[in-house]
Amino acid sequence: MGYLESASSLPALPDSRLDRLLRKINEETNLPTLGIAIAKVVEITSSCEDSVAQLAHFVLSDVGLTQKILRLSNTVQYRTSSTAAVTTISRSIFLLGFNTVKTSAMAMLLVDFFKDKTQAVSVRKELVRSLCASIIGREMSQKGRFQNSEEAAIAALFKNVGRVLVASYDHLLYTQIERICGATESSSVDAAQMLLGCSFERFGEMALQSWNIPDAIVQAIAPLPNGDLQKTPLRNDWLKQVASFSDALADIVMIGQHNAPGRMDAILQKYGQVLEIDKKALSTMLVKIEAETRQFAKSMNIMLPHGLSDTEQLKNSSGVPSEFLLKTIDPIPEQNANRYASGKPYNARDLLLAGMQDVTQMLASEDLQLNDLILLVLETLYSSMGFRFATVCLRDVTSGRYTSRIAVGENYASRQKGFNFTFKSEADLFHLAMSNNVDVMISDASVPKIRSLLPLWYQEILPDAGSFMILPLVVQKKPLGFFYADRAVAEEDGVSAEETTMIKTLKSQLLTAMMRGTKIAAHV
Repeated sequence: MGYLESASSLPALPDSRLDRLLRKINEETNLPTLGIAIAKVVEITSSCEDSVAQLAHFVLSDVGLTQKILRLSNTVQYRTSSTAAVTTISRSIFLLGFNTVKTSAMAMLLVDFFKDKTQAVSVRKELVRSLCASIIGREMSQKGRFQNSEEAAIAALFKNVGRVLVASYDHLLYTQIERICGATESSSVDAAQMLLGCSFERFGEMALQSWNIPDAIVQAIAPLPNGDLQKTPLRNDWLKQVASFSDALADIVMIGQHNAPGRMDAILQKYGQVLEIDKKALSTMLVKIEAETRQFAKSMNIMLPHGLSDTEQLKNSSGVPSEFLLKTIDPIPEQNANRYASGKPYNARDLLLAGMQDVTQMLASEDLQLNDLILLVLETLYSSMGFRFATVCLRDVTSGRYTSRIAVGENYASRQKGFNFTFKSEADLFHLAMSNNVDVMISDASVPKIRSLLPLWYQEILPDAGSFMILPLVVQKKPLGFFYADRAVAEEDGVSAEETTMIKTLKSQLLTAMMRGTKIAAHV
């Protein structure tokens, strides 16, 4: 008790320190933005709209997040079926799975915000622990008995958010709590209660509530009740058990399982029966989780703390040495990559080719959804050619109008609403392109003859378009819609013959899927 008694002389009372820390965090202008972004990703899952498209929009709106998701998609672990680089977010979602990309994006947002704090070592350690717990939570959600239980990965990610916040905003307090835990038998709960005024978990709950994170996730990071755990028929109680299990197991991963045999047994005794996991399954999971944690951290440029055991010689469940899992290919140009004045990448041909390969693989999948394929083609055109805005419009027979179904790029939401016009044939460029089934590529939209063919609705929503492209989608002489993409400047660089061929091939691949009888949607 000697150390605990000396801690009482530390300069700060628990209540005042808690109030001061909460005030400091609430005054942090970027934290509300982080909370809004995280809440948006959570909301995407329950949206009645096309959640894949929504998630792709969200990721594409953040260049840094886009790079990290693509880098993760191009690790050897995920690129087992092809040697072609993954160059689009829609392909990443198809390859990794919606829930993996969603929880990865959530983790990356958290890491991006906190990783550059002054207390780099402590913050990095706590972030890696959070990432590791989220991976464990994702594994458990796949094995769990509840459907649509991907919140387990999110809850596990945020189980440690209180420690992350304290390490970031009051590092002295964080080190004092750690020192007490290291010098006595005191738990982090007791030490935090004494010096902070509440547990790390409770502090994390306060932060998540201020970010308007859904109650189910906030409740899932709360402590478990005392006594033996019981199997529960309630989904929220199961989420709480998985979050606690994931956090406890992540702690073992951080110190190395060979250093914690007693703690492994304790985890099995506490969680084994209720979560239906035995010693063999737990050991197998640990090897996989440790390798993936290294890989995940590397994809976000995080140096793992020394506390994580050396797994370079460990093998994953497939028998591949884990060092090979760390190899990645950066598939897309960074922001400062070489581009023409129009914004088109110098390597547009290579990016178009990679997109064609992605489409080919998606076409061969039994899980093909045409909306996902449309998004993939649209995103390939948008990113490969360096467009500012791109959309696909499809016929809506109910309203008798062409409407924008999916859009990406600058101000996509407001511009998407404007793409809404009647089937009735008009003497404008859009109707002419569809009625004649002709691909239109305009390098300078300011030419008077071109301006005279632009409908009023278009000039109102895109008065500054300098160049654009219209690719009609026509099946058996019936116009179904079109792709549109533009830039704010004239395209003096032009489109090479090879690039034109690839663009036409992308469109043909999509039309092939349409002609095979794949349904776009009930009202098309």
